[in-house]
Amino acid sequence: MNVFNLLGLAWKALTRNKMRSALTMLGIIIGVGAVITMVSIGEGSKQSIRSQLSSMGSNMITIRPFSNSTAGGGARVGAGGLQTLKVKDASSILNEVSFVTDVSPAVSTNGQAINASLNWPTSLQGVSPDYLTIRDWKLVSGTAFTDDDVATAGKVCLLGQTVVDNIFNGVESPVGKVIRFNKIPLKVMGVLEKKGENTFGQDQDDIILAPYTTVQKRIMAITHIQTIYAAAVDEKSSDTATKEIGVVLRANHKLHFGEEDDFRVRTQAELISTMSSTSQLLTVLLTAIAAISLLVGGIGIMNIMYVSVTERTKEIGLRMAIGARGIDILLQFLTEAILISITGGIIGVILGISSAKLVTVFLAWPTLISQSSVVLSFVVCAVTGVFFGYYPALKASRLDPIEALRYE
Repeated sequence: MNVFNLLGLAWKALTRNKMRSALTMLGIIIGVGAVITMVSIGEGSKQSIRSQLSSMGSNMITIRPFSNSTAGGGARVGAGGLQTLKVKDASSILNEVSFVTDVSPAVSTNGQAINASLNWPTSLQGVSPDYLTIRDWKLVSGTAFTDDDVATAGKVCLLGQTVVDNIFNGVESPVGKVIRFNKIPLKVMGVLEKKGENTFGQDQDDIILAPYTTVQKRIMAITHIQTIYAAAVDEKSSDTATKEIGVVLRANHKLHFGEEDDFRVRTQAELISTMSSTSQLLTVLLTAIAAISLLVGGIGIMNIMYVSVTERTKEIGLRMAIGARGIDILLQFLTEAILISITGGIIGVILGISSAKLVTVFLAWPTLISQSSVVLSFVVCAVTGVFFGYYPALKASRLDPIEALRYE
């Protein structure tokens, strides 16, 4: 019996009981649709995480103070209370680490930005001009402050878009105006381009940038720095640059062999990898839950095929009596099971892709439909049809023709 005859017989058998066939497909349709939707949400989430972290500078390296020692009473000293990083460390990294192109010391504090009668609680971050290059952050208007402003602790700043919206109301250009941060007047040199929320839901535009010396001396009254930002030559060089930075800082801090680092170096690539791994784990978990529907659908196919074999016992006996072999009967029922599974799979793929699009439109969640998930769904459907349809088909092929003809 050729393939076309098998498909024709299978199609006629399925269309005889349209409602039953449709309900049998339902488990497969829901399973495939759910799997594609979950995978697309997971892939979209990973892509979004990578995109957002890369927008912070894919080759950015962050150095912060670190200590495992405890203060009095057994309380562990937090990074914010450590004073192990100095401006000299930033200079040493720039001059001695060959895989680093830009370095910026950084200090930050929170306070109130005030313009006339308008005010807004925000954060003030003290950095060097290189910080904009490291973060790949451009200006939409005005100019950046310079190294001279850093050297003189100039009272100048750059505003994030959220701060502009809240203390200028979009009525006038902030460039050239003087605002106050707490009690310190700062002249606005420029406005930063909008970056939006980061992966952690934090508004990146709710910020004021100023020379780090200004924040150190005029606002925080400190001499140490809280963070050092550096840019590796490229993303691939981040690991090498990290090792070199470790060597330079250990020498600067006079740490002997066996002593623990009093700093911690982190790369964006490392953060991207960590966040992507977490997202991947959630995707696998959600997909596994969705795949249970496929299992239920497969069991439904097996159940219906057993019912079909029982209902058509006389037909099977008659076909065997006129010369049909066991393999012909096996292939006929197996083809029916595969046809149910594949048809359900096609409808499920359409449902899954549509659901993913609707999730993006109505929930504004990022989704990414991968070809691999669609192909895998078809493969799984075919395997499901073969696996769950084989045993009922085998039972049909082993029926005794005489007993089958006598069956009532």
